[in-house]
Amino acid sequence: MMKFKGLVAACALTMSGVAAAQVDMPGGPAVNQLNLTTGVTQIARDVAWLHWMMLIICLVIFVGVFGVMFYSIWAHRKSKGAKPATFHESVGVEIAWTVIPFLIVIGMALPATRTVVAMKDTSGADMTVKVTGYQWKWGYEYMDGPAEGVSFLSNLTTPPAQINNLEPKGEFYLMEVDNPLVVPVGQKVRVVVTAGDVIHSWMVPDLGVKQDAIPGFLRDTWFRAEQVGEYRGQCAELCGKDHAFMPIVVKVVSQEDYVAWAQQQQAALTASADDPNKEWAVEELVARGQSVYTSQCVACHQATGKGVAPVFPALDGSQIVMGPMAGHIEIMLKGKQGTAMQSYANLSDVELASVITYARQSWGNAGKGTDPVVQPAQVRDAR
Repeated sequence: MMKFKGLVAACALTMSGVAAAQVDMPGGPAVNQLNLTTGVTQIARDVAWLHWMMLIICLVIFVGVFGVMFYSIWAHRKSKGAKPATFHESVGVEIAWTVIPFLIVIGMALPATRTVVAMKDTSGADMTVKVTGYQWKWGYEYMDGPAEGVSFLSNLTTPPAQINNLEPKGEFYLMEVDNPLVVPVGQKVRVVVTAGDVIHSWMVPDLGVKQDAIPGFLRDTWFRAEQVGEYRGQCAELCGKDHAFMPIVVKVVSQEDYVAWAQQQQAALTASADDPNKEWAVEELVARGQSVYTSQCVACHQATGKGVAPVFPALDGSQIVMGPMAGHIEIMLKGKQGTAMQSYANLSDVELASVITYARQSWGNAGKGTDPVVQPAQVRDAR
């Protein structure tokens, strides 16, 4: 009886979440959306125009060809006494069916080529942002301008309870992040895209941007947002187990707000600058490590460190966690080939040292393994 009630409650939450989700998402997908979005950039509008132009041309050709075919079948059928023609060639017809398709192709290719060339022209950019795809989050690094040197990771913030149908879905279900990419309105933003593990794809439909992120390669694109607002996208390349959980949010603000935001980020960067040469106390490392573990590791290894067998092994009692620190540091820096364990070399030496120390000091590992404390300098030396 209790199981039945629980099932009914879960179904009710699911249905209520579905009902609540039936509204257009600001800056994201619309309910029952079938067509491309017109977006807030010239490129997005050009792509939408090309879509309709080619669709109409194809529709006219379809109606014309099949209309003539069906009319011919009906009007020249044998029962009406129609006699088949006996000619073998017609110079006029052959010229027509060569020239007309050629002109149609040229008419489609010219505007499409112009748009593709514009999409690839990243010259004259007002600012550059490096975007790195990781399983399963995005990393952003500002290469120039007021926010030069600012970098952060952008993670999904949809609560697990919503994903597991334990509570109603929110307005931005699976399309919300803790740290959006912030850019100024009206500025040409060059986006340099790469990946740290597998192939991802950075796609924001309202900005007219979709660029594959390939490990070991730098590929660039650009956009110029014409309206202030938040615009949402997703990884558009099947990249693994949590492919659906790495959304993209671009927050477009005024130039004044962008400068103010950049100054805040620079101040925070200076205040939180970690010194890898400092000898950190165990309590400091554990406290910092718990924060890093919660944001980076808990989705796979759980808050209890028990993991999710067989894909994600338990850290509680793990031979790597309990063993010499060298092995633990190596797997954090390089990952493990053939498994879901990725490299976390993008984290700072202090972050890596703290999360390693946290794992060695938590759950049933405390006081049992070797090298219970790892200092940032040891991680730095192992890179």
